[in-house]
Amino acid sequence: MYASDAAHRQRDFGRIYPPRLAWLAAQAPEPILEPDLAIVDPHFHFIDRPGFRYRADELSADLDSGHRVEATVYQELPIAYRTIGPVAMRPVGETEFVIRETTGLARLATGIVGYADLMLGAAVEDVLGAHVDAGSGRLKGIRYVTALDSNSAIDVHHRTRPSVMRETTFHDAIRVLEKMDLSLDAFVFFHQLPEVTALARAHPGLNLIVGHCGGPLGYGPYAGQQREVFAQWRTHMTALAECPNVSIKLAVVLTRLAAQDYLNSKAPASSETLAACMRPYIETCIELFGAERCMFEGNFPIEKMVTGYAALWNAFKRITADATPTEKRLLYSGTAKRVYRIA
Repeated sequence: MYASDAAHRQRDFGRIYPPRLAWLAAQAPEPILEPDLAIVDPHFHFIDRPGFRYRADELSADLDSGHRVEATVYQELPIAYRTIGPVAMRPVGETEFVIRETTGLARLATGIVGYADLMLGAAVEDVLGAHVDAGSGRLKGIRYVTALDSNSAIDVHHRTRPSVMRETTFHDAIRVLEKMDLSLDAFVFFHQLPEVTALARAHPGLNLIVGHCGGPLGYGPYAGQQREVFAQWRTHMTALAECPNVSIKLAVVLTRLAAQDYLNSKAPASSETLAACMRPYIETCIELFGAERCMFEGNFPIEKMVTGYAALWNAFKRITADATPTEKRLLYSGTAKRVYRIA
């Protein structure tokens, strides 16, 4: 327990810090469930910051923890940007880095989702073209994070402003994405979902992917409000599900849901506990969108602050224990292959 009080603890949920390897090692070992089930993990990051390194070797070690992971999709999280040249072009350095980092490693970054400033409007086409050229056929789309909350306890690791998705310039950039057959990965918090629905309706040809089950929150001002948050989240997700061009990545960001106190526990929770935390959101997503528009995501190394890779995917498999073989194929690999155009 922190010296001050629960309010301090609430501020610590949602922040990004290096995984505690000794603490993770205390997680009780579990047999791998359904080890032959093929997985395409559509969401991981590389990180290389002082005191926090997660590169190809760390990722490979996690992928080798027992589950049958056949391919992965890299998601931008600023790393290795160019340090010279036009500012708008600097994020292309991340795509160049991922290609260098994963050359010869067949299942790493089978697809790449980079970053471009969509507030450039139509002028973003040059940046996207540079990403495509750098991506050696692996560039699949752009992630543009607009998650924002008015309460300072809900900190974010990016800069944005309210209602960006409603701005004309943003829509001009989206038209370029559509023209170039590139997808958009969106990360918003649950109360921002109506903006995503409006965007999907305005651009029915856009391949739009919403991450992290639509961003439910359980800390800061949302602590103790699980029932109210879930009800609002479900209402917004029901409307979003009416848009056939939207797919959902299934994994509640456990650091932001704060349904389990990983900050103060002596060891990581079991897959049964993790499944119980995520089940209401994941089952609702599958109910609303269908398995053909849902895919499980690892979100490592962010989720590594809470659990190991083996236990996380065991938790997913517990949630889908009663799914049909066809549903499992879609949820664990088929939808990701289709959405991110992976052979």
